[in-house]
Amino acid sequence: MTTTTKKTTTKPKVVKAKTPLISNLPNNPFAYEVLDVTSKQRSKAKKIEVLQKYKHPSLVTLFVWNFDSSIITLLPEGDVPYGNTKEDQNSTGTLSGKINDAVGKMAEMGSTSLGSQDQGKASIRNEYKKFYNFCKGGNPTLSNLRRETMFINVLEGLHPLEAELLILVKDKKLESKYKISKEVVSIAFPEIIWGDRSWVQ
Repeated sequence: MTTTTKKTTTKPKVVKAKTPLISNLPNNPFAYEVLDVTSKQRSKAKKIEVLQKYKHPSLVTLFVWNFDSSIITLLPEGDVPYGNTKEDQNSTGTLSGKINDAVGKMAEMGSTSLGSQDQGKASIRNEYKKFYNFCKGGNPTLSNLRRETMFINVLEGLHPLEAELLILVKDKKLESKYKISKEVVSIAFPEIIWGDRSWVQ
């Protein structure tokens, strides 16, 4: 008498990547934190939910600057040079490069925190009321040199990931890093009126 043994095969477990929780951001989060969590949501509805939960005038300002074609940036496109301090003049490369290096180091360490250096670093939430100076119609009395110097000063005071985000928005390239569309923003913030506008807060 022969007995047959039934082979059992176990299917390998599929580990699904966890979607970031919507409720895990600190009070008064950095703009990049909100955009990062929003970008990682898989559905349009979840993206909208995140944006509405963390709605702040600074986020609305970023989206208007980035997505509204009637808002014209008065800053040069591309890399941002250093300012005029002796320390900056002795540095090689650009301020954009320095920011990219800092962001890269954080990615290598798997952390977005600067540790003790986070203290004293501003957020877009603190600085957004100055952004009108960088767009056509915002402050026509500013010279180009003064405007660019002001932008450099803002960038130097920001957390590197906030500075990186602001440079993307300056060039209207937010979607090159974050999966957030104008359509999603329009649904999340229906009060935004697009087009035919001069810069307004």
